[in-house]
Amino acid sequence: MGDMVFAAHDLYNESLEETGESSIPGVEPDALLAAAGTRGVVVNVGHAQEMPNEEIYLVRFEIDADGTLAEPIGCLSDELSGLN
Repeated sequence: MGDMVFAAHDLYNESLEETGESSIPGVEPDALLAAAGTRGVVVNVGHAQEMPNEEIYLVRFEIDADGTLAEPIGCLSDELSGLN
């Protein structure tokens, strides 16, 4: 935790297949969450029950030039660069 990482590619709020609603409540479906290259910090690491062998990184990405951090989002390792 606390590791600095970067978005490996543009990360979007995917819409849920069943309902079309956003996977992150309060954020529009398909909204850009972090552009490729955006710097972030890992705040937690865990596993989803459905994917016990895949780590999920909870990351807060910067949203402005002052380094303000957005709300955390879950990312898979292939969505991030700079992991140790």
